Amino acid sequence: MEKYTHDIVIVGAGLAGLRAAIAAAETSEKLDIAVISKLHPIRSHSVCAQGGTAAVMREKDSFDLHAFDTIKGADYLADQDAVEFFVRQAPKEIILTEHWGLPWSRTPDGKIDQRPFGGHSFPRACFAADMTGFHEMHTLYGKATSYNNVKFYDEWFATSLIVEDNAAAGLTAIELKTGEMHAFKAKAIV
Repeated sequence: MEKYTHDIVIVGAGLAGLRAAIAAAETSEKLDIAVISKLHPIRSHSVCAQGGTAAVMREKDSFDLHAFDTIKGADYLADQDAVEFFVRQAPKEIILTEHWGLPWSRTPDGKIDQRPFGGHSFPRACFAADMTGFHEMHTLYGKATSYNNVKFYDEWFATSLIVEDNAAAGLTAIELKTGEMHAFKAKAIV
């Protein structure tokens, strides 16, 4: 069995996995980051997320209202501290992805457009025509591949975690092209 060693192994190359890879790469260029995906990242299911990405971008909206909508939408089971953090970060992420090249739809006066979406009491879903997930995936994949310390294992299927002393120390994965099993050692797994 071939063995690989990385500082961080991220399982999944959808929006969350790609954003995690970018954040880790920006933390230090010395980190060795692996992204394992059962598909090519651009084929990940996140490409189907067409509704939009919620963010407080207008004066009449508020972080409190966005947080309430999110908690209510989670049937009051969401971690409220996490929701509070999330809603405050969302507008920054929208602007950041715009700077990375995401073509958000625009209002006639040039602002990032927003529309109503299920569960929101204010039209706060930022969108890119009817292809939001497609554009988000392409933007994040392009950004992630710009880092020399991020290695992609496309068409690999993670099968199990390797646990030592009650802590995850790695994982096993099948390379789908060959059917061979491989082991990954990592200091952190996302």
